[in-house]
Amino acid sequence: MIKSNYQYQRGVTLVELMIGLVIVGVVLTFGLPAAQGIINKNRIVSEINEISGVIQFARATAVDEQILTIVCPTANFSTCSTDWSQVKMVFADEDGNGSRGNDEEILVATSLISSNNYANGPNQSIQFLPNGSANVLSTILLCHSSKDAAYARELTVTPQGRVKISQDANKDGVHENISGNALSCP
Repeated sequence: MIKSNYQYQRGVTLVELMIGLVIVGVVLTFGLPAAQGIINKNRIVSEINEISGVIQFARATAVDEQILTIVCPTANFSTCSTDWSQVKMVFADEDGNGSRGNDEEILVATSLISSNNYANGPNQSIQFLPNGSANVLSTILLCHSSKDAAYARELTVTPQGRVKISQDANKDGVHENISGNALSCP
């Protein structure tokens, strides 16, 4: 005859299961909003770093190839626009007319920024001369759709061609621009 070992089998009671579910619920209630903030901030940082990399690539190309190189937002990869929330493309402007011709190859492009984010930038393209200088001081402000200043990041291209990303110098949770003023999202 086979004996059953019921005395060694264990399970959870309904009360223990309910307590476990309550604990999981509390952790999710308080943990998810914090996790969402981290995700939003990391997405903004990733996108501003991608834009920075493309702009630095454009400057390096201008110097290495000794040719006018342009960075601009585009909706169709053939003409520049002023909506910096769109894809950014880089091309060597071989004919020097400030716009992309059919024979001018796109050297690199960014991905489209997240639908939860938006960008404001100059009303013109950023152009790098063969000596590495930029045509004008330019700033690109990247914000989350919540307009929370804690997520704002700014990228500045100086006339010398240097690319600078905003920092939180005073550690108040909001980045400052190159003038030291706190960023805000319009």
